[in-house]
Amino acid sequence: MADSASPPSFAVISGAQVHRALQDRHREVVDLVEATYRTHGAGDTVNPPSYFLTFPDRPSSRIIALPASVGGEVRVDGIKWISSFPENVAAGIPRASAVLILNDRDTGYPLACLESSIISATRTAASAALAADRLTAGGARPRRIGFFGVGLIARYIHSYLAGTDWSFDELGVFDLSVEHAQGFADYLTRAEDGDGRVTVHADAEELIRGSDLVVFATTAGVPHVTDPDWFSHNPVVLHISLRDLSPEVVLGATNIVDDVEHCLKANTSLHLAEQQVGDRGFVHGTLDDVLTGRLVPPADRPVVFSPFGLGVLDLAVGKHVYDTVLGAGELAVVDDFFHELRRYG
Repeated sequence: MADSASPPSFAVISGAQVHRALQDRHREVVDLVEATYRTHGAGDTVNPPSYFLTFPDRPSSRIIALPASVGGEVRVDGIKWISSFPENVAAGIPRASAVLILNDRDTGYPLACLESSIISATRTAASAALAADRLTAGGARPRRIGFFGVGLIARYIHSYLAGTDWSFDELGVFDLSVEHAQGFADYLTRAEDGDGRVTVHADAEELIRGSDLVVFATTAGVPHVTDPDWFSHNPVVLHISLRDLSPEVVLGATNIVDDVEHCLKANTSLHLAEQQVGDRGFVHGTLDDVLTGRLVPPADRPVVFSPFGLGVLDLAVGKHVYDTVLGAGELAVVDDFFHELRRYG
């Protein structure tokens, strides 16, 4: 870095700008997420453990810090700060809210603060769509999908599947809230435009047994699906919420993760399985192993993809949004954000 380096300008990017930058770019974002997984697999990232801020007086709530650095073509550092307050849902607002800070690689100065609940949902959905595509690459794509848990993440995952040319004959829905299940079923009926039959299932077993691709997107804190026989038809399972499956279900499946060290902690289903058996031999590999052909999941067992959610994905998508807004001339710079720039005043 030259001695005369000056700090970059600092910008704030709103949720509306994020939405416009990402709208209808499903394939582009999935390709970006795949490239980032490959960069991570090649060791050109830094992705420390997430930090969980929890509250004794609000045990169901938490705020998580995900610091990270991405090399390759992205070249950005930063941190996502995302809260999960489940009681928000009853109050009529989303459970999660987030911001993303991007830092300049040369000076360390923050470049921008972006609204990040959309970025977080987008990278999660793109990761799920990528995994679904590659974990079913050995045969025909599943025609029956089941959504277990029906919030914003489930909607984004459906959008990314549809946006990358998936179609379904049958779409199943199950949620503990009958009202939410029906609301999501109505959304699917509109989104599918009558091309697939949408069913609200009365119980979890019926949903799982009737689906060849199962999406778990709940707020569960402990396992609640405990019978491995429900998965005897060997579906692909996108275990996005990480804590739905009992160790017995996990141990009966082929398990793919985004990052082993990240996924086997914080009492995720896989972490509980590790505690039960005392080793990690039931983890067969990472999504990068599948992308590079080092691992081909077998067809005679259920395949479970459990992504902890890597901060490097948030940074890659966030930098893409920043570059898009900058290129459109719509960057809202905060003048004089950095004020004390003379060492001695």
